[in-house]
Amino acid sequence: MAVQYETKATNVGGRKGHVQTDDKAINVDVLPPQQADGNATNPEQLFAAGYASCFNGAFDLILKQNKVRDAEPEVTLTVRLEDDPDAEKYLQDAHDFCPYSKATRGNIDVKLNVEVVD
Repeated sequence: MAVQYETKATNVGGRKGHVQTDDKAINVDVLPPQQADGNATNPEQLFAAGYASCFNGAFDLILKQNKVRDAEPEVTLTVRLEDDPDAEKYLQDAHDFCPYSKATRGNIDVKLNVEVVD
């Protein structure tokens, strides 16, 4: 299979750190959502931005393929972290389902855990 596109992102410091892409198009500090200061992002925001953009691109393509004219689709995607007594089960179910998890399964070690953040 031919590679159509490849990019890299590097994080230093985890959720209280910095992340940047190899071309520096993303070059931003990272803070947990509870410590948001308007000058940093968090993984949930980055995920929501990427997913909304990808989904909207797919939606726009499907509309064009079906000759829907003058459509300007807009996608708003919400990512939410919630406390839940079934969080461990849901976390494992998400890991089993997630395309990123599937693509990396067997290639990297992944440890899943639920942590309550005040």
